[in-house]
Amino acid sequence: MRILVVEDDKDVAGFVVRGLKEAGHVVEHADNGRDGLFLAASEAFDAIVLDRMLPGGVDGLRILETLRGQQNTVPVLFLSAMAEVDDRVRGLKAGGDDYVTKPFAFSELLARVEALARRGKSDAPVTKLTAGDLEIDLLSRQVRRAGQKIDLQPREFRLLEYLMRHSGQVVTRTMLLEGVWDYHFDPQTNVIDVHISRLRQKIDKPFGSVLIHTVRNAGYMVRAETG
Repeated sequence: MRILVVEDDKDVAGFVVRGLKEAGHVVEHADNGRDGLFLAASEAFDAIVLDRMLPGGVDGLRILETLRGQQNTVPVLFLSAMAEVDDRVRGLKAGGDDYVTKPFAFSELLARVEALARRGKSDAPVTKLTAGDLEIDLLSRQVRRAGQKIDLQPREFRLLEYLMRHSGQVVTRTMLLEGVWDYHFDPQTNVIDVHISRLRQKIDKPFGSVLIHTVRNAGYMVRAETG
């Protein structure tokens, strides 16, 4: 799973991030509310561990309320020293899925985060992905745009599938390296650029409208233009 930890306490953050990584998860960390909100709103996560009190002018409640206002349903677990009943109730009413107070046992935190992530996944398997007039059939491994079949190489298909599973969201270079190439480091090659260019030649160029967008200094996004 890919988990975001938004926590400003260096010791707590280090403990949680290290434990989640040792449990086999991919973890991103933000130590202030502003960066936490940016990551939560622009990237895809299976779960978020969120502190209530944060520096940066944006607290945990505001991050959560912003996400829910964007119809982002990512499971969020509050990890906070604010342990009063009213504090917990307020966090849950704001759209939080669970609330753990400090001090805490990591084993319990891990179990709760993993349970939330499982609960957040749809029971029905996804067999088709669409963006505008582009459609991927995951069972037949066929790709069509405007009804026209498009032949892709296996790696191109995996790249497009990954982008489409995060349609409307920024997909970073790190996400692509891990999700498509299974690299947990940056090999400092242009492999992503080359494959994105090949995809655009097949997916966008013949149809006169762009679905694969570059988000400057961030990554890529599949998005159908509207209006």
